[in-house]
Amino acid sequence: MTQTSGSKPYHHKRGGGFRNLPGSPPRRARLRDFLKFLLWDMRRAKLPPVPTGLAAATKPDIAALLDNQIAWLGHACFAMRIGGKLVLTDPYLSPHAGPFGFGPKRFLPPAVEAADLPRFDLIVISHNHYDHIDTAALKAYRWRADTLVVCPLGVGALLRRQGFSQVTELDWWHDYGLGDLTITALPAVHFSGRGPFDRDKTLWSSMAIAAADRKVWFGGDTGYGEVFSEIGRRAGPFDLALVGIGAYEPRIIMEASHATPEEAVMIARDIGAKAAVGMHWGSIMLTPEDPFEAPERFRKAALEQQYGEANAWIMQVGEVRGF
Repeated sequence: MTQTSGSKPYHHKRGGGFRNLPGSPPRRARLRDFLKFLLWDMRRAKLPPVPTGLAAATKPDIAALLDNQIAWLGHACFAMRIGGKLVLTDPYLSPHAGPFGFGPKRFLPPAVEAADLPRFDLIVISHNHYDHIDTAALKAYRWRADTLVVCPLGVGALLRRQGFSQVTELDWWHDYGLGDLTITALPAVHFSGRGPFDRDKTLWSSMAIAAADRKVWFGGDTGYGEVFSEIGRRAGPFDLALVGIGAYEPRIIMEASHATPEEAVMIARDIGAKAAVGMHWGSIMLTPEDPFEAPERFRKAALEQQYGEANAWIMQVGEVRGF
């Protein structure tokens, strides 16, 4: 792990806040790029017809998940049972990804409403963006006092305000044990912030969720960087990677925070994942590219990179699979 000249690791900025590791894409975008993105690209972007079969025909019975089964609830939200524990990731389940009902709107409902979620043993949070921490969904969750939440440094205060009392914050490469599970916060290439004045004040991360016989990597949001080879060496291999494949244009902005489908396959290869689920697509338009092109590019990249097309999973929203 890269260290600063003092005692803190490199990703801790002097004076507070966090940054990506060396070998990550630079943040090249300037104000004009963001203005063009917001005022021109997103205004011109049109949602194509939603493909049939994007969602499963029936809702998943999350409480009935067997060990080593996973259900995609949409976007970056998964339910899985691993090591005997029921785990939920990044529960964005509301109509909008933003404060007070503003922000991008879902075009596909989640597989399960927040109020209908069963009791989870663990909720894993990757970072504080609105499409990953959905406060309305968290408040609607009925088991807040009973469920452990593991999140990156600085994110705990927001979760406690939603009524969660069992919150553990982790720095990169630190872990927490829950019964037979070990949850480890690992690096990601991204940023944080929920408003104009808190950029990079809290940490972002990927997460390893490991039991005795299975290990899952949850990518949260990330661009591609050299750090994934280190994750593979130090924390891999993994049975399954949950990796973002959507919201990648324009590259001058998104390269420092979101991987392309091709880079998602590179990440899965780097960390030593046997199979990878493409996520962070198919529910909401965050960026102007066709929101339904990512799966085809993901499968094609898996074939071209000799990862194996069958190992690049594209799930239906609400689908349950074993891993």
